[in-house]
Amino acid sequence: MCAVVGVFNVKGASKVAYYALFAMQHRGQEATGISSSDGKNIYTKKRRGLVTEVFEDEDSFEYLKGSMAVGHNRYSTAGSSSILDAQPITAKYKLGEISIVHNGNLINKNEIRQKLINEGAIFQSYMDTENIIHLIARSQKDTLQDRIIEALDDIKGAYCFLIQSRTKMFAIRDKYGIRPLSLGKFDKGGYIVASETCAFELVGAKFVRDIKPGEMVVFEKNQEPKSILLYEPKPRPCAFEYIYFARPDSIIDGKNVYKKRIEMGKKLARENPVDADIVIPVPDSGVAAALGYSQESGIPFEMGIVRNHYIGRTFIEPIQEMRDLKVRLKLSPIKYIINGKRVVIIDDSLVRGTTSKQIVKMLKEAGAKEVHFKLASPPIKHPCHYGIDTPSCKELISANMSQEEIRELIGADSLSFLSIEGLVESLGKDQQYSLVSFDGNYFIR
Repeated sequence: MCAVVGVFNVKGASKVAYYALFAMQHRGQEATGISSSDGKNIYTKKRRGLVTEVFEDEDSFEYLKGSMAVGHNRYSTAGSSSILDAQPITAKYKLGEISIVHNGNLINKNEIRQKLINEGAIFQSYMDTENIIHLIARSQKDTLQDRIIEALDDIKGAYCFLIQSRTKMFAIRDKYGIRPLSLGKFDKGGYIVASETCAFELVGAKFVRDIKPGEMVVFEKNQEPKSILLYEPKPRPCAFEYIYFARPDSIIDGKNVYKKRIEMGKKLARENPVDADIVIPVPDSGVAAALGYSQESGIPFEMGIVRNHYIGRTFIEPIQEMRDLKVRLKLSPIKYIINGKRVVIIDDSLVRGTTSKQIVKMLKEAGAKEVHFKLASPPIKHPCHYGIDTPSCKELISANMSQEEIRELIGADSLSFLSIEGLVESLGKDQQYSLVSFDGNYFIR
């Protein structure tokens, strides 16, 4: 997951990066950071906390000077929750200074890390991203661009990198395009690269195009961005971007996220009909799919659960004990709507089951006659190694229990999932997707 942003040739670049990170706060709430450059030096500020907490005063932006900046919101998939694992990662090496932000996960990180340690490298964090710094620094190539390309040849996995020197910026997406990355432009000149297009709306940039899978875009002063296709594209965008990760107003690889979630809900209704009185979503992630289910089934849509928006997303919170508390704090049923009704409740996915069990209990306590739990994605049976916080099968309820066992555990009257075929049909059969969480196809070897 995570959010990355790069701003080039824009006055007050760090403040633009700040607003873009604010727009993408949903992609990571653990830590945030920005590195800027004024052409002579790189300045970095990062720490644990939300964007508005870390950059709480104007002093931050006076320090982060320059017309170029890269930024990051952290969602931990590799590494620990230490401040040392916050990004950007900044370092000095033979050619000067660089700063790197990364969204994704490198599957051969341990192999590369051990090789570097054996050769004398000293690591400051547990992040796979730090491997890139060492690979670039140890390269004997004459230019940073060539050093980056050489480093990329050594790594495997899902990645979107933004790499900033004192005068240039490089945007890179892996050949599978698993994580999203888009290019935007400002009317007065200058460019922005971000994980999601929703960031462009807030800062007043216009969407230009997606960074292509396997592409490097080089930004240099007084020049148009230069595109270099490093690897033959083999697009496999992550289905979870459409199911859960991305903001509904974003466009991922040419497809509106909100529209795709509506389609998932409609397909779910066709595959799993039920007699009921109302359809309600788990807010906010299930809203669009619930609307689609209601439209297709003809069952009235109601906002039967109120969400406290001052509580963060449970799936992002990496500590299980905190998840349990946050479910109770952030969701509250409206008894007036629910009492005496047969309720269809729609959520985007079922990962650990913590939230679902407590929601069913809440609805029953609020007087629901029946609770039919429906998920707008297939059962998650396999851990994803490409940037999702499901590191082992033991954390995935569908990997350990049958559908009937899950239904009984969460206390629902019925439980059903969107099929893999239904998901692909909803997203569009014009391309392949990364469905590893559902089908266990680890296509990166």
